[in-house]
Amino acid sequence: MGEILWQPSSERIRNTALMKFMSRINSRYGKEFREYGDLYEWSIENIPDFWAELWEYAGIVHSRTYDRVVDDPFKMPGAKWFEGAELNFAENLLRHRDDHTAVVFMGESMPVRKLTYAQLYREVARVAASLKALDIEPGDRVVGYMPNMPETVIAMLAGASRGATWSSCSPDFGTQGVLDRFGQIEPKVLFTTDGYFYKSKHIDNLERVSRILQELPMVKQVVVVPYTTEKPDISGIPNAVLYGDFISADPDPGIDFLQLPFDHPHYIMYSSGTTGPPKCMVQGAGGVLVQQVKEHLLHVDLKREDNLFYFTTCGWMMWNWLTCGLFQGATITLYDGNPFHPDPGVLWGLAEKEKITIFGTSAGYIGALRNAGARPGSDYDLSDLKAVLSTGSPLDSEGFRYVYNEIKKDLQLASISGGTDINSCFLLGNPIGPVYEGELQCRGLAMKVKAYDENGNPVYNQPGELVCEAPVPSMPLYFWNDSDGSKYRSAYFETFPGVWAHGDYIEINDRGGAVIYGRSDATLNPGGVRIGTAEIYRQVEKLTEIEDSIVTGYRVDSDEKVVLFVKLAPGYELDETLEKKIRNTIRKNTTPRHVPAGIWPVPDIPYTLNMKKVELAVKKILHGNAVLNKEALSNPECLAYFEELRNRLLKSRALQQGVLQGPDGGREF
Repeated sequence: MGEILWQPSSERIRNTALMKFMSRINSRYGKEFREYGDLYEWSIENIPDFWAELWEYAGIVHSRTYDRVVDDPFKMPGAKWFEGAELNFAENLLRHRDDHTAVVFMGESMPVRKLTYAQLYREVARVAASLKALDIEPGDRVVGYMPNMPETVIAMLAGASRGATWSSCSPDFGTQGVLDRFGQIEPKVLFTTDGYFYKSKHIDNLERVSRILQELPMVKQVVVVPYTTEKPDISGIPNAVLYGDFISADPDPGIDFLQLPFDHPHYIMYSSGTTGPPKCMVQGAGGVLVQQVKEHLLHVDLKREDNLFYFTTCGWMMWNWLTCGLFQGATITLYDGNPFHPDPGVLWGLAEKEKITIFGTSAGYIGALRNAGARPGSDYDLSDLKAVLSTGSPLDSEGFRYVYNEIKKDLQLASISGGTDINSCFLLGNPIGPVYEGELQCRGLAMKVKAYDENGNPVYNQPGELVCEAPVPSMPLYFWNDSDGSKYRSAYFETFPGVWAHGDYIEINDRGGAVIYGRSDATLNPGGVRIGTAEIYRQVEKLTEIEDSIVTGYRVDSDEKVVLFVKLAPGYELDETLEKKIRNTIRKNTTPRHVPAGIWPVPDIPYTLNMKKVELAVKKILHGNAVLNKEALSNPECLAYFEELRNRLLKSRALQQGVLQGPDGGREF
């Protein structure tokens, strides 16, 4: 059992929305729930009742109520949610229209900008009026190739007010990466900027946009937001207009929010695309809304007085998740740029200045802070901070301790996990429960999440496949260009028919906490024993000599060998002493089967554009297979080193012989 690192005070527990919601359930259903686990069990056994109560408690804005919550609470895929209800996604996020700060934005080399809810409403109204003038209708695709800035949020909400379906890519996506996504969904309007900043370097965007548009003839209008220059030259962009010339001249035209069915397509999200063209997942407005509102309200305890920040780009689902914080009337803070430029404290300076209360980031960022020796809690006033959220990859025990030692002792650290597929989380924070070292606190309310063994039996206190046994409102309506639903069913329902298999390797303990061991398709299998890659990362990346690492398996005859690649911290080299230290650390804290057969230094570790390690790409290279769709990677150039490494090992006959060390003990590379 992991050590308890934090427990909420009785006053904090009493004031949470979760406790108030629990009291509501107790009163209405004759229950006496006092703990999260009691409410969770009720929610998964009474799914229609839970969502009906959430709808009313949250105050979902709608013009027509629903006839029933769900037609079949066990049907997957294809369950129909809140049939008969009509609403508008943007109207829900813009239900507050006062002088409370809605959006704070800071970009590299840029001054802080702020918008009140009243200003945000008027700006959305002006863009919506212009989209209406373009005859944008429900179901038309409006897309953003944009930094994480206010105009991106405005464009999404303006499109949603008209019933348009929104999709976005961040400007670090290359030309082919954008075409792989937008080329499939054929947008009518594209919002973009003239460029962006990264490490204070100005990066032009217009040349890429020009190339992209050559393959997207269906785009009727390109709206260019000046960002790096005041008046960019857009003469080379077909059908282009500057943002200031596009928005309505009427300073306050109001918004006619089109009332649409609950499952009207609102977002198109994308799979990582590392194994081929990305799958386009269509998600309903109502489903995403109620799911994200549930998470903000009950699991994050987001209140109107809060300032919610998540370090994300517009190519990651956490951007969509962040924007939904507007429903609660909270302030959302956007940042665009490198989080370590000019120093590791840039985001914490923002947190101090803007009094951020909920700070969201990735496990990779926390690890990088730790490796940099950053001490945000000592260097900045974080007295307003009440929670840190972490996702993207498993946060190890060292990361948990770092947060409490170097950021703040009295806060809720919620390691959360879900997926772009559902635009939300399967595992979340519990604001009324303790935080255990290295554990995700709980399964989400009304999320019937379990771990299955290979025979489809639920298991506890041992690793298994993460599954969801009941439908969730934000599950995809369908995949784009998948008329018979075969791609959708193949993605989630082939392993265990009728049950969503998410592709994570997870352990759920008796108290409902969880540990994620990595992606199940990257799970190692030496000697027939399944090992999650995160088990090895937890040991390797706590060493000061290691900046990053990636581990994969290599098949030798009928067995699999564990192969580890390490990116060394500045000033270190992989000599015999360090190699021995790595092996001993892994052996001591895990098992002998976890110890890699080969260890090599590499200059960089491959990541997707959403900052997830790509073990399968490295595994393919080691086995001589091509890596498809390298545009899905943020740093595809690093794969060349792994290819070179394989070629050298082949010359030494190391791979053929199953000897996974180079002629010089694996250190010559």
